[in-house]
Amino acid sequence: MAAAAVARQQQETSPLGLTEAEARARHARGEGNRVEPSISRSYARILLQNVVTPIHILLFVIAIFLGLLSLYGDAIMTGGLIVINIVVSVIQEARAKRQLDRIALLTKPMATVIRDGKERALDPAEIVRGDAVVARPGDQILVDGVVLQSSNLSVDESLLTGESDLIAKKPGDNVYSGSFCMTGTGIYEAGNVGASSVAQQITAQARTYRDVKTPLQREVGLILRVIFLLMVALGVQVGNSLWKIYNELPLKESVQAAAVIAALVPQGLVLMVTVTYAMAAVRMSGKGALIQRMNAVESTSHIAVLCMDKTGTLTTNRLTLQNIEPLEMAETEVRQHLAEYAVSTPTANHTIDALVEALGGGVSPRRLREEAPFSSARKWSALAYADGRPEEQRGAYYLGAPDMLEPALHPGASLGTRAETWKDSGLRVLLFAWHPDVPRLQGEDGEHHLPQGLIPLAAIAFSDELRPEARATIDAFRDTGVTLKVISGDHPETVRALAIQAGFPPDCKMVSG
Repeated sequence: MAAAAVARQQQETSPLGLTEAEARARHARGEGNRVEPSISRSYARILLQNVVTPIHILLFVIAIFLGLLSLYGDAIMTGGLIVINIVVSVIQEARAKRQLDRIALLTKPMATVIRDGKERALDPAEIVRGDAVVARPGDQILVDGVVLQSSNLSVDESLLTGESDLIAKKPGDNVYSGSFCMTGTGIYEAGNVGASSVAQQITAQARTYRDVKTPLQREVGLILRVIFLLMVALGVQVGNSLWKIYNELPLKESVQAAAVIAALVPQGLVLMVTVTYAMAAVRMSGKGALIQRMNAVESTSHIAVLCMDKTGTLTTNRLTLQNIEPLEMAETEVRQHLAEYAVSTPTANHTIDALVEALGGGVSPRRLREEAPFSSARKWSALAYADGRPEEQRGAYYLGAPDMLEPALHPGASLGTRAETWKDSGLRVLLFAWHPDVPRLQGEDGEHHLPQGLIPLAAIAFSDELRPEARATIDAFRDTGVTLKVISGDHPETVRALAIQAGFPPDCKMVSG
């Protein structure tokens, strides 16, 4: 049902959305979606924070002290090193600031809301808490909210979670700003707006500046403070000795003694630390990493355990159809049905793309009666056709994880002999099934349920393409003592086999549950 029709139907029973007067009142109370563009630290603040540091103040005092003693060379060297240190730090952090200021999870499309019972397009900044916002395929979810109406609504939350699978949304479910409507239509009520929305909070957190000293910086600072106190103590002692000998402080001897004491100051220590940080930051930026504060380079060296996803991290997130084992249908018919299923699926994913690439040439899409989009929660999708033979119009085709479809298969059904072997070799295995009598894919509770008595048509194997640099990267982490863990929602044996191919040890442990 289209969103406009849903709105008209809802209006006949109970008001949907706000009136213009209510929206203006809420906007006046500060419940609007307008957000002042927040930026990271200003350039002046970056300069000030790099100039006014305990170490720099200490070295500035030493430089002034050396100048007063007419040790101009030492004073210039100490002061010059401080200036170089400041310049290097400011340049690196200014570069990071420019990158951070570009961070945004929300684009600036027009929003469609329901006001006074009618759809109206307006600027996203004009959305207020309580607005009924319409979501259609391709629309961005602009504020956090709760779904009021859903017609096969599925959203992509990968910008927020990193998970590319579509998430089906039914009335009462939460939707979050920064995600996208991919299939179906829906209406959601605006909840968290402005700076309180998830997308704005993530953006603000990424731009937040935290000044945390690393162990190396703390140790360098401690060394300089101890040396400064030692210089003061030695200066007092030397001055006292000279006074006892000459009953005054002779200029020549005083300057010579001061030169010896000044030599204790490791003026280049701070600069060498900064240069080392800067060189590492430049190298890491070449790999796409953003270093907001240069000492973060040292912090990464303390990582002991690194958790990673499989899809898109170890693999290129690209699937290839490897094999099909027919079960209760001839292979030529299975391939035809799979091709029709792939080209008829409204919203493609990596699995559908692989099927279309391998089987979809010259196949026309079918007219759909109903669709159950793929959901990472249930791990299957389904299509019911509105054309074709009468028995096909009553039935439905299902594609999903064998573990999820197997309990619904008819008694005595077999998954074949090759599925387990495929899993052990690191292939991703799916089951293609059919049911001859499915009046509706969606139950009265709004959920999609598997009917009992599914007929297995084929087991299908896909390969995940490993990243070319995966093994070398894993070996490098292992050589540096970092423990790696893979977290995945795929079949445990498949993940384990793929991890071994990528360079994990053959005896790596697997935990499921």
